[in-house]
This record gives sequence, C-alpha cells and structure tokens, in this order.
Amino acid sequence: MTDMNQDNARTEALQRVVERVTSWQETATEGTIHDELDKGLREAGITLTEAQRDQVAEDISEGREVDVASLGASDEGGPA
Repeated sequence: MTDMNQDNARTEALQRVVERVTSWQETATEGTIHDELDKGLREAGITLTEAQRDQVAEDISEGREVDVASLGASDEGGPA
C-alpha cells in the first residue's frame, strides 16, 4: 500500500472511530469516552500517542471538532 493510500485508510478509520465515540459524548463521562476511544482504536488497528489520544478524548468531551486529517497524516502512532 502506498503512503498516500495508507494515510487515507488511517484517516478514514480514525474518522469512523471519532464518529462512533462522539455518539456517546452527550451522556458519557470522560472516562467512558476514553474507554470507547481505546476500544474503537483497537478494533480499527490504529494507535495514537498518549497525547493524541488525550486530545481527541478532550475534544470529543468538549464538543469540539477533531482534526482527523492531521492525525491520519501524522507519523506518530500506528497504521490503520
């Protein structure tokens, strides 16, 4: 798989995980958001750094948009 295709696949997978976890956001505690984010990332075969994971969970918890494109293109974390 080319780097571009791998970045696209990672971005798509991250987007699906973020959408799934965001659906829990209104009624969930921050701990639940972290748990669901970790579960979704595991199922998608994606890793994020601890800082990235914490930022995504915080953004979701606060109702902010997650910049999935920059995470998908990041050299940190793991592939999709």
